[in-house]
Amino acid sequence: MDRIIKNYDLDKVSVVTIASHSSLQILRGAKKHGFKTIGIARPNHGWFYRQFNFIDEVWEVDFSEFERVVPKLVSNNAVLIPHGSYVEYVGWRRAMVMEIPTFGNRYLLEWEADQRLKMKLLEHAGIPTPKSFDDPSQVDKPVIVKLYGAKGGRGYFIARNSKELMDKLQGIHDGYIIQEYIIGAPAYYHYFESRVYNRLEIFGMDIRYESNVDGRIPGLAEPTFTVIGNIPMVLRESLLPTVQKYGEQFTKAVNELVPPGMVGPFSLESIITDDLSIIVFEFSGRIVAGTNVYMGIGSPYSVLYFDNPMDTGERIAHELREGIKRGILDKLLT
Repeated sequence: MDRIIKNYDLDKVSVVTIASHSSLQILRGAKKHGFKTIGIARPNHGWFYRQFNFIDEVWEVDFSEFERVVPKLVSNNAVLIPHGSYVEYVGWRRAMVMEIPTFGNRYLLEWEADQRLKMKLLEHAGIPTPKSFDDPSQVDKPVIVKLYGAKGGRGYFIARNSKELMDKLQGIHDGYIIQEYIIGAPAYYHYFESRVYNRLEIFGMDIRYESNVDGRIPGLAEPTFTVIGNIPMVLRESLLPTVQKYGEQFTKAVNELVPPGMVGPFSLESIITDDLSIIVFEFSGRIVAGTNVYMGIGSPYSVLYFDNPMDTGERIAHELREGIKRGILDKLLT
């Protein structure tokens, strides 16, 4: 990466991302800050993205062949912004060795893709998490089973006891983790760890809208957790110090266990119980789709750090632009 960056024309940096997930706000923010923008779409999907004038170029590529466009991207001085669709469709293993400068800590994507590594990192951070079970026969309370990877909740399910759990695990061949099901309200926090300003910013929060959980299905179907969208959220202010503390603890843990440490956007996903305890059950080590709720209008929390509200896509572009100005772009990339 150092060799590639040294050959870049930093006056002509491009921002590239997979055309999916949070790409519209990423590319809109990049264009607003003067970057050339490139969207990489699946075959027959580029037409949708070509209608937006803030996307300079849309390339259609089978994601199984993503590597073949990397040399052309590098010739465009491109910086790749990873998100959930990149993790799911290109895959974390290929992301580890993709020969293109990547914003943030690409090595954190491996930890995100493995539910057990996820919990190891959260526990190292000292953040309260649900109890996990290795032996299904030892389950003595309602649990949720989560599959590995960035699947947007697809395939997750609930079991009320060990017998129901073992019945439902029949036929599950993918990796999974069994966690205690915490009763409470979900809240998902958006953060931005800035190396330009040397601070952690709370950059918003949302609630996921999940098909067979939030849909009208009383008694008609088993709940599943496929995310179809997101709803903006403003948390009661008395909880914000805890949210900030957990974000700082997580950043410290990443700095210790996953060099070169936390860079840019990430999310902690939680349940808030009726005694106002915050239990964190997931993290995402890159921009999350819930940030889309603030696209174009900006998160209300962004005004705590900047005069003008901005969304996370614009915040990424701001960090890149300031990094270039200050000569520290290499500190923002892996």
